[in-house]
Amino acid sequence: MNNFKRELDKTGEIGYVTQVVDTLVYANGIPGAKPDELIVFETGETGQVLSLLENEVEILTFSKTPVKVGTALTRTGKALEIPVGTELLGNIIDPFGNSLEEDKAFKKPRDRIGVNTDPEGIVERRTIKTYLETGTSIVDLMIPLGKGQRELVIGDRKTGKTNFLLHTIFTQASRGTICIYAAIGKKKMDIKKAQEFFEENKIMDKVIIIASTSTDPAGSIYITPYSALSVAEYFRNNGQDALVVLDDMSTHAKFYREISLLGKRFPGRNSYPGDIFYVHARLIERAGNFSVGDKEAAITCIPVVETNQGDLSGYIQTNLMSMTDGHLFFDTNLFYQGRRPAVNPFLSVTRVGRQTQSEVKRSINRELTSFLTLFERVQNFVHFGSELNDSAKVTLDMGNKILRLFDQPSGKLIPSNVQVVVFTILWGSLLPTETMEKLFERREKIIEKYNSDKNFKKTLDDFVESSQTLNDLMGKIKKDGNIVNQIISL
Repeated sequence: MNNFKRELDKTGEIGYVTQVVDTLVYANGIPGAKPDELIVFETGETGQVLSLLENEVEILTFSKTPVKVGTALTRTGKALEIPVGTELLGNIIDPFGNSLEEDKAFKKPRDRIGVNTDPEGIVERRTIKTYLETGTSIVDLMIPLGKGQRELVIGDRKTGKTNFLLHTIFTQASRGTICIYAAIGKKKMDIKKAQEFFEENKIMDKVIIIASTSTDPAGSIYITPYSALSVAEYFRNNGQDALVVLDDMSTHAKFYREISLLGKRFPGRNSYPGDIFYVHARLIERAGNFSVGDKEAAITCIPVVETNQGDLSGYIQTNLMSMTDGHLFFDTNLFYQGRRPAVNPFLSVTRVGRQTQSEVKRSINRELTSFLTLFERVQNFVHFGSELNDSAKVTLDMGNKILRLFDQPSGKLIPSNVQVVVFTILWGSLLPTETMEKLFERREKIIEKYNSDKNFKKTLDDFVESSQTLNDLMGKIKKDGNIVNQIISL
């Protein structure tokens, strides 16, 4: 009530609710209202101007308590804002910056930033040239990502998308990147699981969870990804890199469709409103690599979208694919075959990631892509019952070993240079036959030694960073023999 009176004194305009349609409210009496302006009701609820009609204002409310007809309201003259600051790190908040943890002390930041801001222009943008490590071998080696990239994660439900996202956040948070996980209309149990993962891996101090649950009003769910990008922009403005995961945009599209249909907007394909592409594109365009003062800072955005039975041609799916810099496709068939993660490298795309790779990783990428294409072709011959020559048998054997290399159980992260060296040893058959079979069992020990032994880490890093091609790296490892001998001794 105090907020209502204070804002009323400022603007001098008072209106009254004339009609309520679920989460939408129609009111008259505030002629100065503007789109996206924050509205305050006398009962304490808030809303946002959604559109201006001939004699009324359409308002999207954010309260679970229904607003009654006849309720007085006033405009505030400002857009919806969210409090931002380092105080948010380690907390779970709603899209308005309020803590969702009742038993935890929370100091709300003083700085505020608009929720629905315009994307930066091309003058402020810079080329994406810094590699973003995910800790997942098949992605880092075959479908690499760059800082500032917008990469769609797409696939059916329960195919390992969330595990990949959590691992990517873990990898980046460990390297000092500010990570923002936007849970859009999720179950409380799923939000809790994400929190427990971050706490178990001791990275919660670098993570902010912005969450709306499935029981929240449609308005709160709708603005969740906007709040996440606004928080990321705050850290970007302070010169820090940020990673934003939008999980997931299918839910966001469904609730925006619900809001639009309630507002009697003309339904288009699959009943989605005609501006759904604009809504998502304007949101995702806020990510990128930017010039901040005398240095650069990036907002990497990973939106998630669900498919139905692996169908990539859905309306929302193709919309998001066309506005991002590539996509990672989690294939149901591969998941049922036991592949973890179930990323299909042939149906996945990265448009700017390869330019961030070093020469040796780019060389490995080319070798892997051409070899796995050959491997798939040979496998198709096997299905026909064809007899295989020695060359085909060697191809199948190496292909199966590479698939084992890419097999990565949940919770296991592999440093980028370890991925490169293990693949090089496998590709060049640099270990004795009996030891080669145990290479995958030894991989955990290699990772442990890499993380704990500074000399081993430096040796391995120097080999990778000083090499130009895969053959160059293979020759250096074979000639020196130090890494091979240490791996054999593990």
